[in-house]
Amino acid sequence: MYLCIDLKSFYASVECVERGLDPFKVNLAVTDASRGQGAITLAISPHMKNLGVKNRCRVFEIPKNIEYIKAKPRMRLYMDYSRRIYQILLKYVCKDDVYVYSIDESFLDVTPYLKLYKKTPKEIALMITQDIFDSTGITATVGIGTNIFLAKVALDIMAKRVKDNIGYLDEELFKKVMWHHKPLTDFWMIGKGTQKRLHKLGLYDLKAVASCDEKILYKTFGINAAYIIDHARGIDDTKIADIKNYHPKSTSHHNSQILFEDYDYEDAYLILKEMVENNVLYLSKEGLVSGHISLSVRYSKDVIKATHSSHKITSVTNSYHVLMKEFTYLYQKYVDRHHPIRQIAISFDELKDERAECYDLFSNEEEALKDKLVQKSLVKIKDRYGKNAVFKGMNLLDKATGIARNKMVGGHNG
Repeated sequence: MYLCIDLKSFYASVECVERGLDPFKVNLAVTDASRGQGAITLAISPHMKNLGVKNRCRVFEIPKNIEYIKAKPRMRLYMDYSRRIYQILLKYVCKDDVYVYSIDESFLDVTPYLKLYKKTPKEIALMITQDIFDSTGITATVGIGTNIFLAKVALDIMAKRVKDNIGYLDEELFKKVMWHHKPLTDFWMIGKGTQKRLHKLGLYDLKAVASCDEKILYKTFGINAAYIIDHARGIDDTKIADIKNYHPKSTSHHNSQILFEDYDYEDAYLILKEMVENNVLYLSKEGLVSGHISLSVRYSKDVIKATHSSHKITSVTNSYHVLMKEFTYLYQKYVDRHHPIRQIAISFDELKDERAECYDLFSNEEEALKDKLVQKSLVKIKDRYGKNAVFKGMNLLDKATGIARNKMVGGHNG
Protein backbone atom coordinates (compact mmCIF):
# COMPACT_ATOMS: atom_id res chain seq x y z
CA MET A 1 0.00 0.00 0.00
CA TYR A 2 1.39 3.38 -1.00
CA LEU A 3 0.90 6.97 0.12
CA CYS A 4 1.60 9.96 -2.10
CA ILE A 5 1.90 13.01 0.17
CA ASP A 6 1.71 16.51 -1.30
CA LEU A 7 2.27 19.75 0.63
CA LYS A 8 -0.67 21.92 -0.35
CA SER A 9 0.32 25.13 -2.20
CA PHE A 10 3.70 24.62 -0.56
CA TYR A 11 5.59 27.86 -1.27
CA ALA A 12 2.51 30.00 -0.57
CA SER A 13 1.70 28.04 2.59
CA VAL A 14 5.24 28.53 3.91
CA GLU A 15 4.99 32.28 3.31
CA CYS A 16 1.65 32.38 5.12
CA VAL A 17 3.01 30.39 8.08
CA GLU A 18 6.00 32.72 8.31
CA ARG A 19 3.57 35.67 8.51
CA GLY A 20 1.22 34.00 10.97
CA LEU A 21 -1.54 33.83 8.36
CA ASP A 22 -3.98 31.11 7.35
CA PRO A 23 -3.42 30.22 3.66
CA PHE A 24 -7.06 29.12 3.45
CA LYS A 25 -8.27 32.58 4.47
CA VAL A 26 -5.85 35.05 2.85
CA ASN A 27 -4.77 35.88 -0.67
CA LEU A 28 -1.04 35.49 -1.22
CA ALA A 29 1.03 34.94 -4.33
CA VAL A 30 4.68 33.95 -4.38
CA THR A 31 6.19 36.09 -7.13
CA ASP A 32 9.07 38.47 -7.69
CA ALA A 33 7.38 41.86 -8.13
CA SER A 34 10.64 43.36 -9.43
CA ARG A 35 10.14 41.36 -12.64
CA GLY A 36 7.02 43.30 -13.54
CA GLN A 37 3.53 42.29 -14.56
CA GLY A 38 4.86 39.44 -16.68
CA ALA A 39 6.38 37.66 -13.69
CA ILE A 40 5.16 34.12 -13.04
CA THR A 41 3.50 33.30 -9.74
CA LEU A 42 5.35 30.27 -8.37
CA ALA A 43 2.43 29.51 -6.06
CA ILE A 44 -0.80 31.03 -4.82
CA SER A 45 -2.64 30.40 -1.58
CA PRO A 46 -5.59 27.97 -1.60
CA HIS A 47 -7.89 30.91 -0.88
CA MET A 48 -6.84 32.56 -4.15
CA LYS A 49 -7.37 29.29 -6.02
CA ASN A 50 -10.91 29.21 -4.71
CA LEU A 51 -11.42 32.62 -6.31
CA GLY A 52 -10.57 31.13 -9.70
CA VAL A 53 -6.96 32.28 -9.97
CA LYS A 54 -4.79 29.67 -11.65
CA ASN A 55 -1.53 28.52 -10.14
CA ARG A 56 1.64 29.58 -12.01
CA CYS A 57 -0.20 32.31 -13.87
CA ARG A 58 1.44 35.63 -14.67
CA VAL A 59 0.82 38.63 -12.45
CA PHE A 60 -1.14 40.52 -15.10
CA GLU A 61 -3.57 37.59 -15.35
CA ILE A 62 -4.73 38.00 -11.74
CA PRO A 63 -8.04 39.93 -11.73
CA LYS A 64 -7.58 43.56 -10.72
CA ASN A 65 -10.33 43.37 -8.13
CA ILE A 66 -8.46 40.75 -6.08
CA GLU A 67 -6.22 42.20 -3.38
CA TYR A 68 -3.34 39.97 -2.37
CA ILE A 69 0.05 39.86 -0.70
CA LYS A 70 3.07 39.55 -3.00
CA ALA A 71 5.72 37.36 -1.38
CA LYS A 72 9.18 37.33 -2.92
CA PRO A 73 10.39 33.74 -3.46
CA ARG A 74 12.73 32.41 -0.75
CA MET A 75 13.97 29.07 -2.05
CA ARG A 76 16.35 28.35 0.82
CA LEU A 77 13.46 28.76 3.25
CA TYR A 78 11.29 26.33 1.25
CA MET A 79 14.15 23.83 1.08
CA ASP A 80 14.55 24.09 4.85
CA TYR A 81 10.84 23.38 5.40
CA SER A 82 11.07 20.45 2.96
CA ARG A 83 14.02 18.98 4.89
CA ARG A 84 12.12 19.34 8.16
CA ILE A 85 9.12 17.55 6.70
CA TYR A 86 11.31 14.78 5.31
CA GLN A 87 12.64 14.23 8.84
CA ILE A 88 9.03 13.92 10.05
CA LEU A 89 8.40 11.21 7.44
CA LEU A 90 11.43 9.31 8.74
CA LYS A 91 9.85 9.20 12.19
CA TYR A 92 7.27 6.80 10.77
CA VAL A 93 8.96 4.88 7.95
CA CYS A 94 12.46 3.81 7.00
CA LYS A 95 14.29 5.96 4.42
CA ASP A 96 14.28 2.95 2.06
CA ASP A 97 10.49 3.21 1.96
CA VAL A 98 10.43 6.92 1.07
CA TYR A 99 10.98 8.40 -2.37
CA VAL A 100 11.15 12.19 -2.54
CA TYR A 101 9.49 13.00 -5.86
CA SER A 102 9.88 16.77 -5.60
CA ILE A 103 10.40 19.49 -3.00
CA ASP A 104 6.74 19.20 -1.98
CA GLU A 105 5.77 15.62 -2.83
CA SER A 106 6.86 12.17 -1.62
CA PHE A 107 5.88 8.52 -2.06
CA LEU A 108 5.81 6.18 0.95
CA ASP A 109 5.46 2.40 0.95
CA VAL A 110 3.52 1.77 4.17
CA THR A 111 2.83 -1.91 3.56
CA PRO A 112 5.32 -3.13 6.22
CA TYR A 113 3.93 -0.68 8.78
CA LEU A 114 0.26 -1.63 8.78
CA LYS A 115 0.83 -4.39 11.35
CA LEU A 116 3.48 -2.41 13.22
CA TYR A 117 1.15 0.51 13.92
CA LYS A 118 -2.03 -1.60 13.85
CA LYS A 119 -3.58 1.09 11.70
CA THR A 120 -5.25 1.32 8.29
CA PRO A 121 -3.45 3.18 5.49
CA LYS A 122 -5.78 6.15 6.03
CA GLU A 123 -5.07 6.21 9.76
CA ILE A 124 -1.33 6.21 9.05
CA ALA A 125 -1.82 9.04 6.55
CA LEU A 126 -3.74 11.07 9.13
CA MET A 127 -1.09 10.40 11.77
CA ILE A 128 1.70 11.66 9.50
CA THR A 129 -0.13 14.69 8.08
CA GLN A 130 -1.24 15.78 11.55
CA ASP A 131 2.38 15.68 12.70
CA ILE A 132 3.42 17.73 9.66
CA PHE A 133 0.76 20.32 10.44
CA ASP A 134 1.52 20.47 14.16
CA SER A 135 5.27 20.78 13.53
CA THR A 136 5.30 23.18 10.57
CA GLY A 137 1.80 24.57 10.03
CA ILE A 138 1.72 23.09 6.53
CA THR A 139 -1.39 21.23 5.34
CA ALA A 140 -0.76 18.04 3.34
CA THR A 141 -3.01 16.10 0.98
CA VAL A 142 -2.63 12.36 0.49
CA GLY A 143 -3.35 9.82 -2.20
CA ILE A 144 -3.58 6.20 -1.09
CA GLY A 145 -3.25 3.42 -3.64
CA THR A 146 -2.49 -0.25 -3.99
CA ASN A 147 0.36 0.76 -6.30
CA ILE A 148 2.40 3.92 -6.93
CA PHE A 149 0.39 5.00 -9.98
CA LEU A 150 -2.95 4.68 -8.19
CA ALA A 151 -1.60 6.60 -5.19
CA LYS A 152 -0.57 9.45 -7.48
CA VAL A 153 -3.92 9.50 -9.29
CA ALA A 154 -5.76 9.37 -5.96
CA LEU A 155 -3.78 12.44 -4.92
CA ASP A 156 -4.04 14.45 -8.14
CA ILE A 157 -7.70 13.84 -8.93
CA MET A 158 -9.46 12.72 -5.76
CA ALA A 159 -7.68 14.02 -2.64
CA LYS A 160 -7.81 17.65 -3.68
CA ARG A 161 -11.58 17.49 -4.11
CA VAL A 162 -12.65 16.03 -0.76
CA LYS A 163 -12.88 17.67 2.66
CA ASP A 164 -10.39 15.41 4.46
CA ASN A 165 -7.78 15.82 1.68
CA ILE A 166 -7.32 12.05 1.36
CA GLY A 167 -8.16 9.98 -1.71
CA TYR A 168 -8.05 6.21 -2.16
CA LEU A 169 -7.89 3.94 -5.21
CA ASP A 170 -7.48 0.24 -5.87
CA GLU A 171 -7.70 -1.36 -9.32
CA GLU A 172 -11.41 -2.12 -9.06
CA LEU A 173 -12.34 1.35 -7.81
CA PHE A 174 -10.06 2.91 -10.42
CA LYS A 175 -12.03 1.28 -13.22
CA LYS A 176 -15.29 2.32 -11.63
CA VAL A 177 -14.56 6.02 -11.02
CA MET A 178 -11.63 6.89 -13.31
CA TRP A 179 -12.17 5.03 -16.56
CA HIS A 180 -14.43 7.75 -17.94
CA HIS A 181 -12.64 10.71 -16.35
CA LYS A 182 -11.68 13.56 -18.69
CA PRO A 183 -9.41 15.19 -19.67
CA LEU A 184 -6.72 12.55 -20.00
CA THR A 185 -4.07 15.11 -19.07
CA ASP A 186 -5.31 14.93 -15.47
CA PHE A 187 -3.59 11.56 -15.25
CA TRP A 188 0.04 11.26 -14.24
CA MET A 189 2.44 10.90 -17.20
CA ILE A 190 -0.15 11.85 -19.85
CA GLY A 191 0.81 15.20 -21.31
CA LYS A 192 -0.87 17.25 -24.00
CA GLY A 193 1.14 15.56 -26.75
CA THR A 194 0.16 12.06 -25.61
CA GLN A 195 -3.46 13.10 -25.25
CA LYS A 196 -3.47 14.54 -28.76
CA ARG A 197 -2.15 11.30 -30.23
CA LEU A 198 -4.68 9.26 -28.28
CA HIS A 199 -7.47 11.50 -29.56
CA LYS A 200 -6.30 10.89 -33.12
CA LEU A 201 -6.86 7.21 -32.45
CA GLY A 202 -10.38 7.99 -31.24
CA LEU A 203 -9.47 7.33 -27.60
CA TYR A 204 -10.90 9.91 -25.22
CA ASP A 205 -10.89 8.10 -21.87
CA LEU A 206 -8.86 5.36 -20.20
CA LYS A 207 -11.48 2.70 -20.72
CA ALA A 208 -11.11 3.22 -24.46
CA VAL A 209 -7.34 3.04 -24.11
CA ALA A 210 -7.57 -0.17 -22.06
CA SER A 211 -9.84 -1.72 -24.71
CA CYS A 212 -7.73 -0.64 -27.70
CA ASP A 213 -5.74 -3.14 -29.75
CA GLU A 214 -2.25 -3.11 -28.21
CA LYS A 215 -0.62 -3.35 -31.64
CA ILE A 216 -2.11 0.03 -32.56
CA LEU A 217 -0.79 1.62 -29.37
CA TYR A 218 2.70 0.16 -29.83
CA LYS A 219 2.75 1.39 -33.42
CA THR A 220 1.88 4.89 -32.23
CA PHE A 221 3.91 5.15 -29.01
CA GLY A 222 6.65 2.54 -29.36
CA ILE A 223 7.95 1.14 -26.07
CA ASN A 224 6.10 3.88 -24.15
CA ALA A 225 2.87 2.07 -25.01
CA ALA A 226 3.67 -0.42 -22.22
CA TYR A 227 3.14 2.04 -19.39
CA ILE A 228 0.16 3.68 -21.14
CA ILE A 229 -1.58 0.29 -21.39
CA ASP A 230 -0.76 -0.67 -17.79
CA HIS A 231 -1.84 2.69 -16.39
CA ALA A 232 -5.09 2.58 -18.35
CA ARG A 233 -5.84 -0.63 -16.46
CA GLY A 234 -4.64 0.74 -13.11
CA ILE A 235 -1.58 -1.51 -13.11
CA ASP A 236 1.90 -0.50 -11.94
CA ASP A 237 4.47 -3.02 -10.67
CA THR A 238 7.10 -0.37 -9.85
CA LYS A 239 8.48 -0.42 -6.32
CA ILE A 240 10.24 2.42 -4.52
CA ALA A 241 13.43 0.35 -4.55
CA ASP A 242 13.14 0.09 -8.35
CA ILE A 243 12.99 3.88 -8.66
CA LYS A 244 15.98 4.41 -6.39
CA ASN A 245 18.04 1.78 -8.21
CA TYR A 246 17.23 3.07 -11.69
CA HIS A 247 20.16 4.44 -13.66
CA PRO A 248 19.40 5.93 -17.10
CA LYS A 249 21.41 4.64 -20.04
CA SER A 250 22.18 8.17 -21.18
CA THR A 251 22.40 11.30 -19.07
CA SER A 252 22.02 14.98 -19.81
CA HIS A 253 22.53 18.27 -18.03
CA HIS A 254 20.00 20.99 -18.76
CA ASN A 255 19.79 24.66 -17.85
CA SER A 256 17.10 27.20 -18.72
CA GLN A 257 16.83 30.92 -18.07
CA ILE A 258 13.75 33.12 -18.38
CA LEU A 259 15.04 36.64 -18.98
CA PHE A 260 13.89 39.61 -16.92
CA GLU A 261 12.87 41.47 -20.09
CA ASP A 262 12.92 41.11 -23.87
CA TYR A 263 16.48 40.79 -25.18
CA ASP A 264 17.70 41.51 -28.68
CA TYR A 265 19.86 39.07 -30.62
CA GLU A 266 23.26 40.38 -29.44
CA ASP A 267 22.30 40.79 -25.78
CA ALA A 268 20.79 37.29 -25.70
CA TYR A 269 24.07 35.95 -27.09
CA LEU A 270 25.79 37.41 -24.00
CA ILE A 271 23.42 35.39 -21.81
CA LEU A 272 24.21 32.27 -23.84
CA LYS A 273 27.94 32.77 -23.23
CA GLU A 274 27.35 33.14 -19.49
CA MET A 275 25.19 30.01 -19.42
CA VAL A 276 27.69 27.90 -21.36
CA GLU A 277 30.56 29.00 -19.13
CA ASN A 278 28.63 28.33 -15.93
CA ASN A 279 27.49 24.89 -17.04
CA VAL A 280 30.90 23.91 -18.39
CA LEU A 281 32.19 24.48 -14.85
CA TYR A 282 29.50 22.09 -13.63
CA LEU A 283 30.75 19.45 -16.08
CA SER A 284 34.32 20.01 -14.89
CA LYS A 285 33.31 19.70 -11.26
CA GLU A 286 31.45 16.44 -11.91
CA GLY A 287 34.17 15.03 -14.16
CA LEU A 288 31.87 14.80 -17.18
CA VAL A 289 32.23 15.41 -20.92
CA SER A 290 29.63 15.83 -23.66
CA GLY A 291 29.52 15.04 -27.35
CA HIS A 292 26.03 16.34 -28.12
CA ILE A 293 24.46 19.74 -27.37
CA SER A 294 21.02 21.34 -27.71
CA LEU A 295 19.83 24.94 -27.80
CA SER A 296 16.26 26.23 -27.41
CA VAL A 297 15.07 29.82 -27.67
CA ARG A 298 11.59 31.15 -26.90
CA TYR A 299 10.67 34.53 -28.29
CA SER A 300 8.67 37.28 -26.62
CA LYS A 301 4.88 36.93 -26.46
CA ASP A 302 4.93 33.90 -28.76
CA VAL A 303 5.43 36.14 -31.81
CA ILE A 304 6.88 33.17 -33.65
CA LYS A 305 7.39 29.54 -32.70
CA ALA A 306 10.25 28.70 -30.40
CA THR A 307 13.52 27.61 -31.98
CA HIS A 308 15.01 24.26 -31.04
CA SER A 309 18.21 22.83 -32.49
CA SER A 310 20.66 20.12 -31.53
CA HIS A 311 24.06 19.12 -32.80
CA LYS A 312 26.33 16.10 -32.42
CA ILE A 313 29.84 17.46 -32.17
CA THR A 314 32.96 15.69 -33.35
CA SER A 315 34.73 16.15 -30.00
CA VAL A 316 33.71 14.70 -26.66
CA THR A 317 34.81 17.29 -24.14
CA ASN A 318 34.04 19.85 -21.44
CA SER A 319 36.34 22.50 -22.92
CA TYR A 320 34.68 25.92 -22.80
CA HIS A 321 36.23 27.09 -26.07
CA VAL A 322 35.18 23.96 -27.96
CA LEU A 323 31.63 23.90 -26.60
CA MET A 324 31.13 27.67 -26.92
CA LYS A 325 32.15 27.45 -30.56
CA GLU A 326 29.51 24.76 -31.14
CA PHE A 327 26.77 26.69 -29.33
CA THR A 328 27.69 29.80 -31.33
CA TYR A 329 27.23 27.78 -34.51
CA LEU A 330 23.72 26.73 -33.44
CA TYR A 331 22.85 30.25 -32.28
CA GLN A 332 23.95 31.93 -35.50
CA LYS A 333 22.35 29.32 -37.74
CA TYR A 334 18.95 28.85 -36.11
CA VAL A 335 18.06 31.81 -33.88
CA ASP A 336 15.94 34.55 -35.47
CA ARG A 337 17.79 37.90 -35.41
CA HIS A 338 14.67 40.03 -35.76
CA HIS A 339 12.48 38.96 -32.83
CA PRO A 340 12.99 39.75 -29.14
CA ILE A 341 14.08 36.79 -27.03
CA ARG A 342 12.64 35.90 -23.60
CA GLN A 343 14.00 32.45 -22.74
CA ILE A 344 17.14 30.45 -23.49
CA ALA A 345 17.71 26.79 -22.67
CA ILE A 346 20.84 24.74 -23.25
CA SER A 347 21.55 21.06 -22.82
CA PHE A 348 24.67 18.92 -22.72
CA ASP A 349 23.68 15.43 -23.78
CA GLU A 350 25.28 11.97 -23.94
CA LEU A 351 27.36 12.74 -20.86
CA LYS A 352 30.28 10.44 -20.11
CA ASP A 353 33.10 10.20 -17.63
CA GLU A 354 35.87 12.62 -18.61
CA ARG A 355 38.18 9.65 -19.19
CA ALA A 356 36.22 9.24 -22.43
CA GLU A 357 37.29 12.71 -23.62
CA CYS A 358 38.47 12.84 -27.25
CA TYR A 359 39.05 15.45 -29.97
CA ASP A 360 38.82 15.58 -33.73
CA LEU A 361 41.77 16.28 -36.03
CA PHE A 362 40.99 20.00 -36.16
CA SER A 363 40.83 20.59 -32.40
CA ASN A 364 43.49 22.53 -30.57
CA GLU A 365 44.28 20.03 -27.82
CA GLU A 366 46.75 22.41 -26.15
CA GLU A 367 44.00 25.03 -25.77
CA ALA A 368 41.58 22.39 -24.51
CA LEU A 369 44.07 21.23 -21.88
CA LYS A 370 44.52 24.84 -20.78
CA ASP A 371 40.73 25.14 -20.52
CA LYS A 372 40.61 22.05 -18.34
CA LEU A 373 43.24 23.36 -15.91
CA VAL A 374 41.61 26.80 -15.68
CA GLN A 375 38.15 25.29 -15.19
CA LYS A 376 39.32 22.97 -12.42
CA SER A 377 40.97 25.93 -10.67
CA LEU A 378 37.81 28.05 -10.99
CA VAL A 379 35.69 25.27 -9.54
CA LYS A 380 37.98 25.07 -6.47
CA ILE A 381 37.93 28.85 -5.96
CA LYS A 382 34.15 29.14 -6.35
CA ASP A 383 33.49 26.17 -4.08
CA ARG A 384 35.60 27.74 -1.37
CA TYR A 385 34.81 31.46 -1.70
CA GLY A 386 31.45 31.56 -3.50
CA LYS A 387 30.21 31.57 -7.08
CA ASN A 388 30.96 35.27 -7.55
CA ALA A 389 34.51 35.07 -6.21
CA VAL A 390 35.78 35.12 -9.81
CA PHE A 391 33.98 36.46 -12.87
CA LYS A 392 34.69 37.83 -16.34
CA GLY A 393 34.35 41.37 -17.61
CA MET A 394 31.34 40.34 -19.69
CA ASN A 395 29.50 39.55 -16.44
CA LEU A 396 29.58 43.28 -15.58
CA LEU A 397 27.77 44.37 -18.75
CA ASP A 398 24.32 45.93 -18.27
CA LYS A 399 22.40 43.01 -19.78
CA ALA A 400 24.42 40.28 -18.07
CA THR A 401 22.64 38.16 -15.46
CA GLY A 402 25.34 35.75 -14.30
CA ILE A 403 26.36 37.56 -11.09
CA ALA A 404 22.75 38.09 -10.02
CA ARG A 405 21.78 34.49 -10.79
CA ASN A 406 24.73 33.15 -8.79
CA LYS A 407 23.03 34.59 -5.70
CA MET A 408 19.81 32.71 -6.48
CA VAL A 409 18.61 29.23 -5.56
CA GLY A 410 16.88 27.30 -8.32
CA GLY A 411 16.65 30.47 -10.41
CA HIS A 412 14.94 32.41 -7.61
CA ASN A 413 16.05 34.66 -4.81
CA GLY A 414 17.22 32.71 -1.82
